[in-house]
Amino acid sequence: QVHLMESGGGLVQRGGSLRLSCAVSGSIFRIYDMAWYRQAPGKQRELVARDTSGGSTNYADSVKGRFTISRDNAKNTVYLQMNSLKPEDTAVYYCNADVATTWNSGISGYWGQGTQVTVSS
Repeated sequence: QVHLMESGGGLVQRGGSLRLSCAVSGSIFRIYDMAWYRQAPGKQRELVARDTSGGSTNYADSVKGRFTISRDNAKNTVYLQMNSLKPEDTAVYYCNADVATTWNSGISGYWGQGTQVTVSS
């Protein structure tokens, strides 16, 4: 079993900052890509930022220059630093990780339970 636990969400005013964390635990052989998604009410879940196992990052156009994804491999944790927050960033933020549980298990995607981010105007 693999578990992802997000933390760091909350209520913040426009222009403020939040830092989300996602810790991966359980039966882990190797973690590959890690990413943050978000889903606003009435909208589809969308990719916010991805950190690949190869060391590259990519971002949704709407958050470029404001959000930064990073990871601590020793802690199996991925972070999302969110600055200059806007009301349109309000959503439930989900962590996603591609994980191999053994050397020959293949790679499966896992999700956290989500953390609410609300930006007031």
